[in-house]
Amino acid sequence: MNRLVAIIGPTGTGKSRLAFHLAQDFNAEIVSADSRQVYRYLDIGTAKHASEEPSVVPHHLIDVVSPSEDFSLGRYQQLACKAIESIQQRGRLPLLVGGSGLYVWAVLEGWQIPRVPPDVEFRNHMEKQAAQFGIARLYQELVRVDPVAARGIDPRNIRRVIRALEINRHVRVPVPELRGKRTTSYNSLIIGLTADRAELYRRTDARVDEMIDRGLVDEVRRLVGLGYKLDLPAMSGIGYKQVGMYLFGELDLAQAIEQIKVKTHRLVRQQYNWFGLKDERIHWLDIRNDIKAEAKRLVGEFIGGA
Repeated sequence: MNRLVAIIGPTGTGKSRLAFHLAQDFNAEIVSADSRQVYRYLDIGTAKHASEEPSVVPHHLIDVVSPSEDFSLGRYQQLACKAIESIQQRGRLPLLVGGSGLYVWAVLEGWQIPRVPPDVEFRNHMEKQAAQFGIARLYQELVRVDPVAARGIDPRNIRRVIRALEINRHVRVPVPELRGKRTTSYNSLIIGLTADRAELYRRTDARVDEMIDRGLVDEVRRLVGLGYKLDLPAMSGIGYKQVGMYLFGELDLAQAIEQIKVKTHRLVRQQYNWFGLKDERIHWLDIRNDIKAEAKRLVGEFIGGA
């Protein structure tokens, strides 16, 4: 009953769609490993499931907090492990699905995550340092003290850089030392979805266009109207920040869309820092092939032999 299937890979590869089909085939439930889908009201820009999917397959760790609430890696790990245990106790198969590498490995590897409360004074000091000397200096400091954590963070993401420095300052423990300190009870199968870079960029560009067509601009306008400011961590995600800049006259819509696409390409590259194509734990499937049949075979063999 300790079996767990993870479906991982970069954005735009169809992880959720594959998981939905596998869930129906194997009496499974989906546990999201997406750092943006935890926020309520952020639907179109986070590519949440189609409206009919939760009525067919139970989903967990989606719409957990409001956009104004803090949500940490430690809280995610706690909630995800609780959901997985509950699914297993009911005799069903949990599917851990998403592209947030920190979330995925924190669960699969059983990281011991330090409980570090926000240090407002330190954050304010770091923000002043970034304003005076540039975010690059802070990122280089993170590379020095915790190079593994730095590889998984966009150097331009000032909030995540400062948070990583904040954690390191309090516990003095780099990311590698968080791994393997707690033995997990999961017997895991990890399926990774991938394609060549050009195909991934084509797919993510098409998805951005689809999000705009589905009403991403109206979604961001509604969130702003509800009082959620663009400097919130939830609202600073790809898509929401750029559309917000458009709404406030800092970009025209074409520029906002182009920025979303460029930043999504960068995200794809960053995700491979967490999900290595040479990682022997991951069964990589090329999305241009018949991945449903192959994934079904892998899962069938896994639960049959577990």
